Amino acid sequence: MNHERNTALGAFLRTHRALVRPEQAGLSTEGRRRVPGLRRDEVALLAGLSAGYYARLEQGHERPTLQTVESLKRALRLDESAAVELHRLARPATRDRPERVSPHLLVLLDDWTAAPAYVLGRSGDVLARNALANALHSRFVHRDNLYRMIFLDPAGLEFFRDWTATAR
Repeated sequence: MNHERNTALGAFLRTHRALVRPEQAGLSTEGRRRVPGLRRDEVALLAGLSAGYYARLEQGHERPTLQTVESLKRALRLDESAAVELHRLARPATRDRPERVSPHLLVLLDDWTAAPAYVLGRSGDVLARNALANALHSRFVHRDNLYRMIFLDPAGLEFFRDWTATAR
């Protein structure tokens, strides 16, 4: 059953990848294209994933996280019914204990106006941020994870003064 679901997810991703034209996603259409719609590497780029990981998703070898499903939903420009189907097929993996920010910390974060502040989860996920951090990171496309901001977001190269040291 699980393999069948992964195969169905792969078929869904391939079908919807073929429906998005590169120019719809702001990508170049120069040169000869061997596939209709987006290539795997283009979907990966738009979703903030590695091309290898996206390929494994299409091949049914990976089970995506909820965050990955949300990124794919945006990258593939899915409407509401297609997004529901993606969630159904993906059955995103969830952690045993979901990471949450306590209400008291959220209040403290909202009241903190002296500097940008955010709360990171175990995997670099941005779980909460104050208004100054929101403004500071407004140019980022990938604002949901610090590592995506550093490594995958074009704004990261300009934002981090010493990108090399930050990346290390």
